[in-house]
Amino acid sequence: MITPTSHPSLLTPYESGNQNQTTTWVECIDFYQRLAEQFPRILHFAVIGHTDAGRPLHAGIVTADGVFDREQILREGRPVFFNNNGIHPGEPEGVDACMALVRDFCTQPERLAALGKTVFLFIPLYNVDGSLNRQNTSRVNQDGPESFGFRGNSLHLDLNRDFIKCDSLNAQVFNRFFSYWSPDVMVDTHTSNGADYQYTMTLIQTQTDKLGNGLGPYLSDVMLPEIYAGMVQRGWPTCPYVNPISDIPDHGIEDFLETPRFSTGYAALHHTIGFMPETHMLKPFADRYASMRALVETVLELTVRNAADIQRLRQQARAATRAHQEVTVSWKSDRNQPSRFLFRGYQAVYHPSQIGSYTRLSYDRHQPWEKEIPYFNRFVADITVQQPQAYLLPQAWRHVIERLQWNGVQMERLENSRTIQVEIYRIQSVQSRSGAYEGHLFHEQIQMATSSETVLAEAGDYLIRLDQPQARYVIETLEPQAHDSFFRWGFFNSVLEKKEHYSDYVFEDTAAEILRDEPDTRAAFEQWKLDNPALLTRQNAVLDFIFSHCQRFREPEWLRYPVFRIMKHQA
Repeated sequence: MITPTSHPSLLTPYESGNQNQTTTWVECIDFYQRLAEQFPRILHFAVIGHTDAGRPLHAGIVTADGVFDREQILREGRPVFFNNNGIHPGEPEGVDACMALVRDFCTQPERLAALGKTVFLFIPLYNVDGSLNRQNTSRVNQDGPESFGFRGNSLHLDLNRDFIKCDSLNAQVFNRFFSYWSPDVMVDTHTSNGADYQYTMTLIQTQTDKLGNGLGPYLSDVMLPEIYAGMVQRGWPTCPYVNPISDIPDHGIEDFLETPRFSTGYAALHHTIGFMPETHMLKPFADRYASMRALVETVLELTVRNAADIQRLRQQARAATRAHQEVTVSWKSDRNQPSRFLFRGYQAVYHPSQIGSYTRLSYDRHQPWEKEIPYFNRFVADITVQQPQAYLLPQAWRHVIERLQWNGVQMERLENSRTIQVEIYRIQSVQSRSGAYEGHLFHEQIQMATSSETVLAEAGDYLIRLDQPQARYVIETLEPQAHDSFFRWGFFNSVLEKKEHYSDYVFEDTAAEILRDEPDTRAAFEQWKLDNPALLTRQNAVLDFIFSHCQRFREPEWLRYPVFRIMKHQA
């Protein structure tokens, strides 16, 4: 048997040093390339795309029998386990743990054989550009390693907010890669900020209610108990991600609602069970590394053992999504149904700050405690819509079309123009974040009204039917009120702007004619006057209301959401 100690060239940088250092990108890629050359029937390692700074982005595949062809793997129904690392290069323990695990697959026959037919798919270091921005200062509260990369990529984007909007080339590559392989289970490795407590490892999973469709109950009732028990057996007791509902964990924690901007939320759109292990920033790097490796191995072993059930439930989830009459596009925490679990924390202490006139929080590690705390892990529907039979997407919205294509969405391009009866969303109000968020002005609150109309579908427009495996991805990106819809991220902002305007000295007389000739506009204006008496002294406010509500100068495209719903009774 080849071992790292007998072959120093197979030691990772972490293993070669003082257990407080992480690999550089160059060392990491060189390591995998050497392994792939030495063990070509076990590891295939290749470039899958490029980053915004023009650097190669790599991925690897490990199989026990040397089958790397994706078509054969999918045809034979082999389980696929996907390990993503280094999305935040300042949280690098997963990067180093994956290197050692892949090396052990190559050098330990019994470990490789335990994979069976399962494919171990991995991205060694996702945020390549951020990893090269190397220092030891950006992780403000973290204990080691000695030097590490930066959270933002070369566009200063947080890539774990980019999976739906795909501003970065990394995310565009990832979307294509993920939909191409359709992994059954994903583990995306991270380090946590936040409260202090006794655990080294905490865990975010795809929120089980939101995952739903059989997969959610299976995750909560089977997989999570086995993962927590397995981590105890490995010496790394683990708890749910510590997301306090108030200032300290004592009052309870709540599941993290990982919407599709995050990796686990994105994975759920493909009916993939996702895990985001979060080691604790204040624990030594060596402990974070060891617990991360234990977590990945635990979930991998569980996937191998339960692969048939997971794959069956994924197929059922796809079918259930297509069969729904109603679909939930936004979820909220149910604070009325907390569960409880035994949590190991530290005593919270409040005392006067030495630098300001306020009381500060700290945790006393000399006062550990163990007690049950509330755990708010149930989520309920917030916004539910009738599921259409299909969507009609005009070809002009090419940035949306290409994202659907990257995710394997089946679309029919119309060969001839024709009129179609559709349901249309009219945008009534939009409230956006006060500042920029990851390069966008994100729309927080949206109010919509619906109407049935006939539209002209041009030759070249796209008909997207929901009788397909990617139905959930389609729904949660094209329904404007969904958590991370393309509308919320600003892909359709041009329809929010009225294109024509008026000259007030001319329109004053025209406005009087409109109020005379349009009873509905007059009634709306009378109500507006009652609701806004202070605005009657402002000419622009009065004329703007009449201009924006009248029929004479109506712009049909203004405030009309340009993706149309074809309902079953309209098809």
